Amino acid sequence: MERGGDAAVWRLRSSAAQRGRRQPPPRQDGDGGAGGKKRGGPRRRALLPLPEARGAPLVLLYLLALRALAQLSHRQLLSRPSDAGPPDFRAARAREYLDNITAIGPRTVGSPENEVLAVNYLLEQIRGIARESTDAHRISVDIQRPTGSFSIDFLGGFTSYYANITNVIVKLEPRNGAEHAVLSNCHFDSVPNTPGASDDAVSCAVMLEILNTLSKSSESLQHAVIFLFNGAEENILQASHGFITQHEWAKSIRAFINLEAAGVGGKELVFQTGIDLAFIENGYIYHTKYDTSDRILTDSIQRAGDNILAVLKYLATSEKLAKSFEYRHGNVVFFDILGLFVLAYPARIGTIMNYITAAVAFIYLSKKVLQSKTRAIQNLKKLFTAFSLTLTSWICTLVAVLIVAVFVSVIGRALSWYTHFYVSVSLYGSAAAAKLILVHMLAKKFFYKNMNEQYLGDIFFDASLMIWSVALAVMTQMGLCSAFICTLWVAFPLLTKLMTHKEFSQKGATMKFIMMYMLGMFVPYLYMLYLSWTVFEMFTPVMGRSGSEIPPDMVLAGFIVIFTMILSSYFVNFIYLVKSTKTTLVTLTTVFVVTLILVCSGIFFPYSSDAANPKPKRVFLQHTSRRFHDLDGNVVKSDAGIWINGFDYNGISHITPHVPEINETIRTPCEEQAPFCGLPWILPVHFMFRKNWYLPAPEIMPKSPIQFKVLSKQLMPWNSVRLSFEVSGPSHMSLYVRPHEGSALSRWSLGDGTPVASLGGDYFVFYSHGLQAAPWHFWVELTAPEKHSDGIVSLAIAAHYFFGEDQKSPQLHALLERFPNWTFSSGWSCTYDLFVF
Repeated sequence: MERGGDAAVWRLRSSAAQRGRRQPPPRQDGDGGAGGKKRGGPRRRALLPLPEARGAPLVLLYLLALRALAQLSHRQLLSRPSDAGPPDFRAARAREYLDNITAIGPRTVGSPENEVLAVNYLLEQIRGIARESTDAHRISVDIQRPTGSFSIDFLGGFTSYYANITNVIVKLEPRNGAEHAVLSNCHFDSVPNTPGASDDAVSCAVMLEILNTLSKSSESLQHAVIFLFNGAEENILQASHGFITQHEWAKSIRAFINLEAAGVGGKELVFQTGIDLAFIENGYIYHTKYDTSDRILTDSIQRAGDNILAVLKYLATSEKLAKSFEYRHGNVVFFDILGLFVLAYPARIGTIMNYITAAVAFIYLSKKVLQSKTRAIQNLKKLFTAFSLTLTSWICTLVAVLIVAVFVSVIGRALSWYTHFYVSVSLYGSAAAAKLILVHMLAKKFFYKNMNEQYLGDIFFDASLMIWSVALAVMTQMGLCSAFICTLWVAFPLLTKLMTHKEFSQKGATMKFIMMYMLGMFVPYLYMLYLSWTVFEMFTPVMGRSGSEIPPDMVLAGFIVIFTMILSSYFVNFIYLVKSTKTTLVTLTTVFVVTLILVCSGIFFPYSSDAANPKPKRVFLQHTSRRFHDLDGNVVKSDAGIWINGFDYNGISHITPHVPEINETIRTPCEEQAPFCGLPWILPVHFMFRKNWYLPAPEIMPKSPIQFKVLSKQLMPWNSVRLSFEVSGPSHMSLYVRPHEGSALSRWSLGDGTPVASLGGDYFVFYSHGLQAAPWHFWVELTAPEKHSDGIVSLAIAAHYFFGEDQKSPQLHALLERFPNWTFSSGWSCTYDLFVF
C-alpha cells in the first residue's frame, strides 16, 4: 500500500443493490438522436360529430406535433450539460485520458495491453494527480491481484474462476483518515478486438478527472472516496468480485456509483437506485471495432463528469453517508422530466398516491353508472361492453401485427428496419393503427348502429379510464414502481374530462372542447412518447445481438403494438365521434401495404457500413481444433474447422453471397455425447445460438498449448469419487462437465462448493487469469453407481487465444479479410479436448 505521491486507483463493476423504477434517460448532448414524444397545437372542427376529413387526421397531427416537441427536448433542452455539478471538471483533460487509454488498443484480460500498459498508464496519471493534490487530502494507491471463484445466475447460470487479475484502487480521504467511504467504479478492460472507448474507458477517464478535481480542492472531505479501476469486468464481474470480497477497503463502503455503458455517448441512464449509470446511445457499435473515442462527444464527457462529481462530493461531505442505514427507504420511484430534472420519492409514498388516484377514478366511474338508478345495471353493462371491446381490439391488433412479423421473418426479411427505423413504424405502426381503427369502425357500424355519437365517445373514454385504473391498482398491489406511468394515464385524463364535461355536452362548443381535451392530454402523451423513444433507442440495437433464436421482428412489433395501444387509448373515442374514418383507414392501409411490398423486395438492407453511423452485423469466428478421447485416453475422433456464429436472427444468409463456402450445407452438428454439443463456447450462450456453422480448416497448433493433467483419483465415502486436475493454458479457458447417467456431480472446489448447472443440465466454468498465474488446480466429486463401464463423467476443456501470436491462424485471417465491410467479424483460435473418466 502506498500513499502520497503514489496515488491509488481502483475499479469495480458490480450491480446496484436496490431495485428502483427504471428511469428514461436524459438524452445525448447536442447531436443526440431524436427524442420520442409529440405535441402541438391542433386545428379542429366546430361540430360534433366530427367528419372524417378533420377528425382522425387531427389526432395524427396532434401526435406528430407532440413527437416533434419531444425530439426538441432530446436534442435541445437536454443538450446542455447539467449545472448541478462543480464547474471545475475539465472534459478536455478527461478526453486526453480517454484517447490515451484507447490508443493502447484492445485490452483483453491477461494481455500485456490490459495487465501492463493500461495499468502503468493509470498509475502514472494517478501519481501525477497525487503530486499536485492539496494538503487537505491524503491519497493512497493499491494494486490488487485477486484470485477467487463464484457462481452467478446469469446466461442460464455458470461458475466463474479467476486468478491474478488486476484492480487499481485509489482512496482519496481527509488528511486524518475516514471511517466511511463512497465508491466509484469503472473498468479499463475491453472485449477482444475492440478499443472499448465507451465500454468503459470513458468512465475511467471521467473518474481520473474527478480524482484530479477533488484532490485539488482546498476543502477537506468528511468521508473517503474510493476509485476502483476494475481490470476484469468483461469477464463477467470477476475483478469486482475480487475487490468486494477480498480487499480491506471494501468494508468501509457505504454507497457506490457504478459507471457503465450499453451504447456510445449520449446522456447517462440511471438503471437503478443502487446507483448504476450507463451511456445508452448508439448501441449498434457497442462491443465492436467502431467503439472509438472520437465518437464520444465532449459534451457527454462534461455532463457526466459534472453530475458524477456533484454526487460524489455531496456524499463525501454528508452526514448521511455515515448513517446510511437510517436512510434506507426500500424501493424508490424515480423518473426524469424530459431530461431536465429528476423526480424521486419512496415507493411507499407512490403506493399511497396510486391508490388515491385509482380510488378517485373508480368513484367517478361509479357515479357515472349510478347517475340514473333505474338504468344502473344497463349503464354498467354498456361500460363493461366498451371495456371488453377495447381489450378485444388490442388483442386482435397484437395478433394481426405479430402474424405480419412472423411472415416477414419466414421469408428472410428480418431486421429490415435495423438501419432504417422508420420502416418498422411504417410497417408495424401503420398496421397496428389500422387494425385498431378497423375493429372499432366495424363495432360502430354493426354493434352500435344508430346510437348517439356523443354517448359512444363518452362511454369509450370511461372504458379507457377503467382499463388504466385497473392496471394502476394491480401494478401497485404487485409492488411495481413503474405504476407511476399508470397514474399519469388516470389522473390527467380524469382531470381533463371533469374540466371539459360542460363543453362536451354542448354541441356548439366543439372547438373549445377539442382544444381543452388535447391540452389536458398533453402531459401523459408527451411523457409516453419520450419514454417510448428511449425504449426503442435502447432495445433496437440489442436486436442485432440477441441470438439466432429470437425473431427480432416479433419483439419490435410487439413493442410498437403496445405503445400504439397506449397512445390510442384516449383517442379511440374519437372514432365514435367522427362521421367516418375511411380515409384514415385507407391511408394507413396504403402505407402498410407499400412498406410490406418494399420489405419483401429486399430494398431495405439491414446493415450499414456508413463511417459516420455504422450499423454492422456481428459475426464471431473461432478456428478450432477438437479431440475426443475415450475412457482409456485414446483419441477416437478429431477434426478442425472455423466455427461461425452470427449474432442475429438472420444467421449467415447475407454473408453467403460474399463468402460462398459459408452456407447452409456446413451447419454444425451437435455431438450428443459431449457437454454443450462438443463446441468451444466461451460463455454458456448455447441456448441463444442454436444455429451455427463449421467450415473445415487445417488443424491449428498453438505455440502455447494447453496442459491438462489428472493429479489423482480418490474413492470417497458414500460411493463418491474425487478427481483432481491441473490445467495450464492461455488467459481464457472454458470447462464443461456432464455426469453420466446414474452419476451426479455433488461437490467441487469451485464457487461455494455447490455445483450450479447451466440450462440443459451440463455444468460450465469460465476461467481467466492475468499475468504470471500459477497452474489452475481444482477437483470435482461425483457419486457413482457400482457399475460404470462407460465412465461416470465427461469433462471437456477449451482454450481461447484472444491475443498474441496464437490468436489468428493464416486461414482465419484470410477468411476475415473476405467479410464485407458492413460486418464486425471478431475472430480467435481455440482448442477443445473431451475426456471421459
